[in-house]
Amino acid sequence: MGVKHGREYSEILKDLTNAVGEIPDSYLFFEMEASEWHQLSPEEKREVHEALAEDLFYGLGTEPVIEVGSGVVMYDKDHHRINLLIGDEELTVVPLI
Repeated sequence: MGVKHGREYSEILKDLTNAVGEIPDSYLFFEMEASEWHQLSPEEKREVHEALAEDLFYGLGTEPVIEVGSGVVMYDKDHHRINLLIGDEELTVVPLI
């Protein structure tokens, strides 16, 4: 299902992939160990982050708040955006329109 959006999906996916890459332990979402994560090449890490971004985009359509490692990803339906938070600090915002 996913979240409602007006921007091109490819652009949202690119922005969301970059944003989840800023969560230092995002690999925990896939139940990976830190040692497994550190063995991946930069390209493999990028692929994992893109898969995570896709999962989040579609998951946020039914579950508006999803924990990703030490971060939280939230669908803000009223403002048409996805907020990514680490602790109490806003990490980034991905606009959907």
